[in-house]
Amino acid sequence: MTDPHQPATSPGTDPADLERRAAIAEALGKEVWPADRDTLVSKAEESNAPDNVLAQLRRLPAGTEFTNMQDVAQALGIKTEQQRF
Repeated sequence: MTDPHQPATSPGTDPADLERRAAIAEALGKEVWPADRDTLVSKAEESNAPDNVLAQLRRLPAGTEFTNMQDVAQALGIKTEQQRF
């Protein structure tokens, strides 16, 4: 049973990181993977993503293929869930 007085975030994450990750994931959708930085930026632009999301995606390293949102989050230094088991 979870404590209702504790934050509902997974170990290794914080609410700001979850919001950043969710905003990026929403802009990219599920059909873009695998993709490089330029493809991700283009997809986010097509989705009318907010400027802060576009700025984050433009910080990704060129020439790297990302297979999922987890790869993008790690490249951007967004804290992600820790392995539970």
